[in-house]
Formats: sequence, structure tokens, C-alpha cells
Amino acid sequence: MSQFTFDHIHLLSEDPVSAANWYCDMLEGIIEKTEDIRDAPSINVRLGGMQLIIRGKRSGENPQHPSGIEHFDKFSSHNEWGVDHFAFTYNGDLQKYCENLREKGVRFNVEPWEFIPGFMICYVAAPDGVSIELIQSLAK
Repeated sequence: MSQFTFDHIHLLSEDPVSAANWYCDMLEGIIEKTEDIRDAPSINVRLGGMQLIIRGKRSGENPQHPSGIEHFDKFSSHNEWGVDHFAFTYNGDLQKYCENLREKGVRFNVEPWEFIPGFMICYVAAPDGVSIELIQSLAK
């Protein structure tokens, strides 16, 4: 048995309040805590059973924007080393859910498609260049 358990994903945001609100408004996250840590705002959002920590710029940092995820012939990728995306399984009709997200103003880097037989995926363009994959198993 591993000594590790998952704790959080830490996101650096140009506007952490707006980003936290986006995760709450668009994906039904819940803000659990807001504080300043080492002179930067830090907001904890609970989303899909995991914790996102969204923090602002600290003195001396000069963050760069990542490129967005691209759709290639048979796959999608940021085409850069490092973290590419994180993902949630959606337990429902992903096409309908994406229609609802689109009505809220959510943009998609990659529209829903059947990635491999039995699995529908898409990539949501979240704030600050973050890409979120949504996955639906089509097995009944």
C-alpha cells in the first residue's frame, strides 16, 4: 500500500478571484477558504472531490501564459513538456452537459468526440491557459 494520497492541484492565476469564481460558476466548485499566503491571494476550491488551490502572483515572479491545447489528427496535446491537463469523469450525457457549459460561455479547445471506442472526451479552456479534460464512458 502506498504512503501517498492525492492532496491538491496548485494553479497560478493572473486573477485568482475571477478564476475561482469561474470554477464555481461553470463547474460547480465550492470555495472553501480564501487567505493571503506570502503576500499573494490563495483560494481553495473543492471540485469533483479534489482541491484546487488558486493563487495570485507573488513579488518577484513573472509568470508566462501557457499555449492552449491543440487537436491533432488522432489526439490532443499542449505540445509542451510538463503538465498537459487534468481530467474529470462526467457521469451523464457529456454532449448535453457541454451544451449547457457553452450556454454559460465556456470555451472548448477540443469539442466532444469519441477518442477511443466507448469513450467521449473534450477539453475545456479554463482560466489562465488551464486545460480540463471531461470524459464520459459510453458503455451502458
